[in-house]
Amino acid sequence: MKILVASHTYTVDLNCEKLRILSQLEADIEVTVVVPKRWRPGGVQNRIIETQYRDEGNFRIVPVSNFSQNHQGLLTFGADLVSLLQQFCPQVIQVEQASRSLAYAQTITLNKLLGLKAKNLFFTWWNLPYELKFPVSLLEKYNLQNSHGVISGNQDGAQILRQRGYQGSIKVMPQLGVDENIFRPQPQPDLAKKLGIQSDEFIIGFVGRFVKEKGLLTLISALTLLPKDKPWKLLLLGRGSLQSELMSKAAENNIQDRIILVESVAHDEVAKYINLMNTLVLPSETTYKFKTLTAIGWKEQFGHVLIEAMACQVPVIGSDSGEIPHVIGNAGLVFPEGNFQALANCILQLIEKPDFAEHVGAMGYQKAIAQYTNKALAKQQLEFYKELVKS
Repeated sequence: MKILVASHTYTVDLNCEKLRILSQLEADIEVTVVVPKRWRPGGVQNRIIETQYRDEGNFRIVPVSNFSQNHQGLLTFGADLVSLLQQFCPQVIQVEQASRSLAYAQTITLNKLLGLKAKNLFFTWWNLPYELKFPVSLLEKYNLQNSHGVISGNQDGAQILRQRGYQGSIKVMPQLGVDENIFRPQPQPDLAKKLGIQSDEFIIGFVGRFVKEKGLLTLISALTLLPKDKPWKLLLLGRGSLQSELMSKAAENNIQDRIILVESVAHDEVAKYINLMNTLVLPSETTYKFKTLTAIGWKEQFGHVLIEAMACQVPVIGSDSGEIPHVIGNAGLVFPEGNFQALANCILQLIEKPDFAEHVGAMGYQKAIAQYTNKALAKQQLEFYKELVKS
């Protein structure tokens, strides 16, 4: 099977691991990844990624000339995409730029004009209701009508596509998996000593952006309810605009000495910090409000740090925002978003019941390995492709 995947996501090689594994699952699989030749991540000024061609046998990364260097929806490719499609003749074309992207409409049209007869797919994270005006509404209608399959990163996204009128096949799975070679149970005594963590302390962890929608103020409120005689600390890994407010609230409640604050570290170093934690908490809070038929705001699209912690056998606690309860399932603890009393109760359960905490960690580990590693996701994606090609 010849598979072509196009996205700016794969300008970062770390993100390619699932597709690299996909190319190795069976002898007749070839994966070509189309990336923009020049990309400015996050629209950051003066930082442009110049992508390079890579050939690893059945797996290739092919930079293609592009228009728009920092806007996913406006990204389109140059004429060299035409020659690539003609030479490769893919059976599956997947564009990971959501339902109303120009790049997806471009590949659909080229698929028709070149007579490739490939199956058209797109990936989306979008999990809020919306309405579109002309001509974007026409663009999405064209894309949906010509899609043979969709991969949605969350359950809400799949439901919204149904509401938009899409009746084809939908597979719910995240875009990127967890690398179990990096995120695995591994004691970190030297790092614990460096951070002043004692062996009897229960470490409550958070990894991510310090912004209100991540629920950190709710987490601080929950910690103020924990018994004062319990030896615990909060390990915060990240940065953001909420930092000063967090520390002020901690000081008001006399728990500032229990907080360990670490600025963001390299991705392959994050696992070391997660392995210091006795639980990882993701207390995200939905912020969107409806205006006519459009939702403005945010809710958790997945919570990738959850599967990273689960792969490290660290018990996870998450709010019920967005995809979090689906990711955790019965392999962790879920509380109503914004309910700091319920969150405190979850943390206290793990503190007071070590056997229960160990069981929760083991359940999370089993689920992460079975469903969320790059290899597990590659297998799921291949099965979905096979279903579409046969249909």
